[in-house]
Amino acid sequence: MGFHHEHSVIRLYHFWSSMPSQRIRLALAFKAVAHECVALAQDDDATFFELGIARAPLVLQLEDGSLQTDSLAILKNLDGWIGGEPLFEGILDETAWQALLNWRMSVDNVLQRLYAPVLPAFQDISASELTLTAYKEAVQQRFGMSVEAMSNDRYDGFQQLSGLSRLPELAKHLGKNKFYTGGRLSAADLVIACDLFPLQLLDGVTVPMDLMYYIQRVEQTCGASLRDGLILQH
Repeated sequence: MGFHHEHSVIRLYHFWSSMPSQRIRLALAFKAVAHECVALAQDDDATFFELGIARAPLVLQLEDGSLQTDSLAILKNLDGWIGGEPLFEGILDETAWQALLNWRMSVDNVLQRLYAPVLPAFQDISASELTLTAYKEAVQQRFGMSVEAMSNDRYDGFQQLSGLSRLPELAKHLGKNKFYTGGRLSAADLVIACDLFPLQLLDGVTVPMDLMYYIQRVEQTCGASLRDGLILQH
């Protein structure tokens, strides 16, 4: 009941360490439509209980009170839902979007393995010893390896990602064209920039320079930084 009077506000509940969350945080910043961002702690179950939904990596509460939790669906529909500067309509065609989603699905497992050792750099995971311990146990359970072992495995993982994604070619394309579809930022750029950003936090791994400049360019165009949620500024 307590949420009814607040339905007129667009509100994003997010976790700093969730890249799907960050895609939407940047999208809202880019659109410059009045909204609130609420950063959640990993052990925050109360918010989801109050919202009346299962725990999710993010929750976007629209002005009509409806709740959206799928970042890709949000990116595709946000223009129609809240207006502002377009991110999808008239910029990104369905074929290019589908190709991006297919790529994203093909590299998801490798990306998750690469994220494992760097996500503790975000506030929501390292906020307390308790959440950090729970995170390490979850990683061990999911991958059958400790966070430390996965950190040692980062070079192989990065090489694998680089091959699967043709990262040097992607970096070249983005360096030349400014954004994924050319001169304008689109929903595709929010997926690519947010998903590749954590790779810059991997010790000793060299992300192509064009890719680093591209991620910066996306942040600057949106007017939001992906480093905001870090405990230590890398």
